[in-house]
Amino acid sequence: MLPELNDLNAFRAALAAAPGPDATAAQGAAERNGQLTKPPGALGRLEDLAIWYAGWRGDARPQIAAPQVIVFAGNHGVTAQGVSAFPSEVTVQMVMNFEHGGAAINQLARAAGAAMDVHALDLDNPTADFTQAPAMTEAELLDALRTGWQAVDPQADLLVVGEMGIGNTTPAAAIACALFGGDAADWTGRGTGVDDAGLTNKTRVVAEGVALHKSEDGLEILRCLGGREIAAMAGAIAAARILRIPVILDGFICTAAAACLWRLSDTALDHAVAGHQSAEAAHGAVLAKLGKEPLLSLGLRLGEGSGGALAINILKSAVACHSGMATFAEAGVSDG
Repeated sequence: MLPELNDLNAFRAALAAAPGPDATAAQGAAERNGQLTKPPGALGRLEDLAIWYAGWRGDARPQIAAPQVIVFAGNHGVTAQGVSAFPSEVTVQMVMNFEHGGAAINQLARAAGAAMDVHALDLDNPTADFTQAPAMTEAELLDALRTGWQAVDPQADLLVVGEMGIGNTTPAAAIACALFGGDAADWTGRGTGVDDAGLTNKTRVVAEGVALHKSEDGLEILRCLGGREIAAMAGAIAAARILRIPVILDGFICTAAAACLWRLSDTALDHAVAGHQSAEAAHGAVLAKLGKEPLLSLGLRLGEGSGGALAINILKSAVACHSGMATFAEAGVSDG
């Protein structure tokens, strides 16, 4: 069961007290892996993924039957600075597209056999422009975290979270810069496709925001530089950690949200793997900081949870081989 989030301290405490993987199940999965009808290590990383998954699910021979994809949407006051090639109205339009089943993520979730949910967070009330003030108050941050926290189905056995929010590569870049240091240009990319002048302007905005809101605390960085949908993703990832539901991280924005949790606790993302490395230049750098090797690298830069959803089938395949293959003894095959 998830505890109630009455304040930000409750969130911190819940994450700090989150359980680790089941060592007995992981050991059992490792032993089973060594008995399967294949040469040792022949399935490469699929073997490691299956053992990792087994530990988090507490089952040495697990199945993936109920994956969940959640898309969170939010709008950003910082778009007033001209950081996006598209207007904020597109966020509302895309939410309708999600709800009617017309977006890429709908198709990818369906192909992966995943249930999909969409949560729009106060789209008529964008966050504050973080070059002028913190993006959210503490109450707004808590509400967004709670939305993500409550959106996770406790019966799910795998989670992907995605986002929609025009301009949200700007807060993601600001979060990464605040967390990991360096220059704003190191973390700022073209997002939906701004031109050279737009990239220069976007980099300026990121630098101004980071300079205005200096902090070492993951939640404070999220509050001052993030957005409602980014905070909701963080809340969902944290809830999954407590529920021992493995997570496949999506692209740059999702990974920036996850990195705020990592700053709070270096074990906060032990239940998560990187689904892919996106075409947004800084995504690979954030994954490297988090020690996450992506499962796929296909040049995606859509968001929505699309890369994470695509990777569901990789993890499903790993678990299917692990749990469905015969052992040497069961198959009557000599193990050498």
